[in-house]
Amino acid sequence: MTDETPAARASWRPIPAPAARRIGPRGLGLLGEVLRFGGVGIVGFLVDAGVLLAAIALGLGPWLGRLVSYLAAATTTYALNRAWTFRHRAGAGGAGQWARFLVVNLGGFAANYGAYAALLVLSETARSWPVLGVAAGSVAGLAVNFTLSRRFVFNAAGPGRSAP
Repeated sequence: MTDETPAARASWRPIPAPAARRIGPRGLGLLGEVLRFGGVGIVGFLVDAGVLLAAIALGLGPWLGRLVSYLAAATTTYALNRAWTFRHRAGAGGAGQWARFLVVNLGGFAANYGAYAALLVLSETARSWPVLGVAAGSVAGLAVNFTLSRRFVFNAAGPGRSAP
């Protein structure tokens, strides 16, 4: 049986106390955002891959199918990042914020789709298994998407302004 007293719960830390003190509260907050963003990215990858496979099965092919799957994944990740990753910074939502999310993430989309396209053109394996290209694209777009989303979409101080 585990000790579930408040003292036992308070003493458990995912990061050792000395490291947490060095990182500081702001750094820990940023680390939490990055980890949540990565978790949302995994869900986005699953949506992206699933919709791509469905689109190919419906005859859209791997190119148009990927555009459809990307939009589905971007909409899913917007909703999850707003509700979970950046809930404390989200500000007013709505269609304007969703549109800003899509616009500022065009850099991430370029890296994402570029990696996908390069693998499909250069690799017989990726042509046979296009989901491998989706995975490479997801990794390529992660850093760009996080930085732009945090700064210009989910910024309680307003788009482009500094927020804690």
